[in-house]
This record gives sequence, C-alpha cells and structure tokens, in this order.
Amino acid sequence: MNEVRPLGEIASYHAHIYYGDAAERQYAEWLRLRIGERFRVRLGTWRDAPVGPHAQAMYQVSFATEIFASLVPWLMLNHGGLSILIHPNTTNPKRDHLIDPLWIGRALEVHGEVLGEEDEAEEALEVNTAPTLAV
Repeated sequence: MNEVRPLGEIASYHAHIYYGDAAERQYAEWLRLRIGERFRVRLGTWRDAPVGPHAQAMYQVSFATEIFASLVPWLMLNHGGLSILIHPNTTNPKRDHLIDPLWIGRALEVHGEVLGEEDEAEEALEVNTAPTLAV
C-alpha cells in the first residue's frame, strides 16, 4: 500500500538552468541576472561542462520552499526556450532528480546512476542575492 509523503519532507529546491551554444549561454546569463534582481536565492557556479548527473552545461539556483510559488511560475514565463530542471531536496537525491522533478522547456538526460538513494536533505542555503526589483 502507498503512503502519502508529507510536504515537510522537502527541505528546499534546486533549479538547474541548462544551456548549450553561445546564444543559449548569453540568454542564461540574462536570466541569471533577472533571477538575482527579483528573488532571494543562492546562485550556483557556472558549469560550462557536464558535471555529476547533468549531461549539459548549467548553473544551479538553490531556493527555499517559500519561494517556489513565485519563482517557478516566473521561470515558466521567462525561460526563453532553455531547459530547466526543478527538483525537491529530500533525503533521496536519485528520486529527487529522476522521479519527482518537473521540467520547464524540453526534458534532458539526467545520469541517475551517479546519484545516491539516501543522503541528508539540503536545507535552503543562505541566500547570496538581495533582490532589488519586484517579481
């Protein structure tokens, strides 16, 4: 029998914003600036080559559960054709990336074999942006 999983299982979220060619990277830069202006998030390092389970260049945006309802719809409207993987951070990174994520734009390959099935859930990291504009 299936059990209902509580929302409290989600400690935070990640959005992985993928880019390929120079034009996509330029748009990803524009998008990153707009996110930082509007949302209290932690903007991760640029990864210009595949890393971990991610088969394409990307950067990560870490955000608290309270921001989901404003950031995710904003990304839906402003992703400019980029693929974005949004996943919860629970105690199971493999499930988070492969079973429970949502995609904005085209879904891409994720190498789940490098992810563990049990880990500590990542709390929302201290933000490194101070938004200056409204959503």
